[in-house]
Amino acid sequence: MRMTRVIPADAAGIAEAARLLRAGGLVALPTETVYGLACDATDPRAVASLYAAKGRPRFNPLIAHVPDLAAAGQVGLLTPAADTLARHFWPGPLTLVVPALEEATCALARAGLASIALRVPAHPVAQAVLAAAGRPIAAPSANRSGHVSPTTAAHVYADLDGRIDLILDAGPCSVGVESTILDCTGESPVMLRPGGLPREAIEAALGSPLADRAAEAAAHDDAPLAPGMLASHYAPSVPVRLDAQEVLPGEAVLTFAGARPAGSERAAVVRDLSPAGDLVEAAANLFAFLRDLDRVGARGIAVVPLPGHGLGEAIADRLRRAAAPRHS
Repeated sequence: MRMTRVIPADAAGIAEAARLLRAGGLVALPTETVYGLACDATDPRAVASLYAAKGRPRFNPLIAHVPDLAAAGQVGLLTPAADTLARHFWPGPLTLVVPALEEATCALARAGLASIALRVPAHPVAQAVLAAAGRPIAAPSANRSGHVSPTTAAHVYADLDGRIDLILDAGPCSVGVESTILDCTGESPVMLRPGGLPREAIEAALGSPLADRAAEAAAHDDAPLAPGMLASHYAPSVPVRLDAQEVLPGEAVLTFAGARPAGSERAAVVRDLSPAGDLVEAAANLFAFLRDLDRVGARGIAVVPLPGHGLGEAIADRLRRAAAPRHS
């Protein structure tokens, strides 16, 4: 269990938060919407630790927070509409889903997608931490999955004491609801989640009505493009076979905790998600290892049985998607 400290969001607190984030730690920090649970979006182990701390039931993509428009352009490709909206409403409670510059953040933070959700928060403490950290910061709400989003440091402490490293206390959040999310990957922006920025203000800036997929997103939250949106997740180009007890000729093997199913000696490649049996490490490695095994020319990927508790549930969820039949 981690020792969770609560400290004031003064200059010393901001510097300590940035230090911890650069070192792979988990920090709850205030934004104008709700308190966010922050980690380095370039570090897959830090992101896996964040999922574990929240008890997040599946690999939902995370919003990457950056200090300004220039920093956003180093993480995602801002389409003309996204650029217009960013110039109108950033900093502020608006998240824009845009094509990702994939090397700028880890695949786990994006849930393996080719898009990324970006936001520039308006809260001065969040701004200061982002500037000091010097890298994109993933920050979903700082609460256990399924609980009410926190708007004070005390809310965060009640949910996450012993699970995270630090809480920066800057008093209550001013907006109190999460950001509005727009999909800007297509020709016209689409509402994915209503939030702290009203639709009317967005439509006034665009000069046209805003299409809406929020209802669809609420009904299908098992594979979102961003929080609250249905989308496809990464799947290898070769078949994935789950709960494998033996390796068939020509298959690669994805294993865990040193397990070696029968026939492993003839596998094209063997990759162990975590030789030590650490589910956080396994989650951090999952997307990268699937991609690696997809490139070796194997006829398929055999996956050993994995634990179903903790992050094992999320890993299993993504592996089931990878193994699902693909339709033309």
